[in-house]
Amino acid sequence: MNSAPHGAQEAAPDVEPDGAREAVIEVRGLRSVFGSQVVHDGLDLDLYRGEVLGVIGGSGAGKSVLLRSIVGLKDPDGGQVKLFGEDTTHLDEEARRPYERRFGLLFQDGALFSSLTVLENVKVPLLEYFDLPLDLLDELALTKILLTGLPAEAANKYPSQLSGGMRKRAGLARALALDPEILFLDEPTSGLDPIGAAAFDALIRTLSNSLGFSVFLVTHDLDSLYAICDRVAVLADRKVQVVDTVEIVEAHPHPWIRECFTGPRGRSARAQAELSQPASANERPVRSPEPAPEPAPSPTPSTRS
Repeated sequence: MNSAPHGAQEAAPDVEPDGAREAVIEVRGLRSVFGSQVVHDGLDLDLYRGEVLGVIGGSGAGKSVLLRSIVGLKDPDGGQVKLFGEDTTHLDEEARRPYERRFGLLFQDGALFSSLTVLENVKVPLLEYFDLPLDLLDELALTKILLTGLPAEAANKYPSQLSGGMRKRAGLARALALDPEILFLDEPTSGLDPIGAAAFDALIRTLSNSLGFSVFLVTHDLDSLYAICDRVAVLADRKVQVVDTVEIVEAHPHPWIRECFTGPRGRSARAQAELSQPASANERPVRSPEPAPEPAPSPTPSTRS
């Protein structure tokens, strides 16, 4: 895995050659089509064990479609998806269960069941996979709730009684219920204020370092890329244009990437990251990426103000 990203709370392991790292997700030649619209065509991407991978792109680039294709919520129209080295591209629901047991998923607002308390929400996956006494299930669920920084009294509250940030943490607790090897996050800081978003980023980095899971992070938030991501993948023109450390990605010549990282929001995110990182983190060498095709630029993702 690459060295620590901007603003990381703990140092990441030393860089290893790609061949020496275990890919827990492998996407090859992915094709995604909606009617006459081709979203992905020949898309390739890997997620390595223990890393935090940020996935960005303009509106309509297919970030969430990619996530849904990997976790089995959308059947790919072409190509192959592997989880933990096994082809899962067209598995039926029953055949997918052993793989679903090994990952957690957090959607934008937590996707909690409104009629269940936080504790009951977190117990849902535990009840699905384990036949355990209810008091033990309560104890396990409460442990996950506390792990995300929520107070114990939040366990008996309903989603409508929680703030947006607390709902996201409750959703994270449920995503972590089965001790996943991969955590999928779809715009996790959307709707949070800058302080709340930064705290959530720090929580994800700390948990990933402590528990050892990989993170597949779909985001528009440039601050998250600098703060917690080991690598960044940019989706544009139906493919991954570049995937590397954020310093290398921001130097890529693709028009959308240039607009994204050299515009006011990109400069602000980088400046904030440089203020919060140790001086030694700036000493990583930057390689020159290969040039890419030059389509019309798409809208730029957001950063925190």
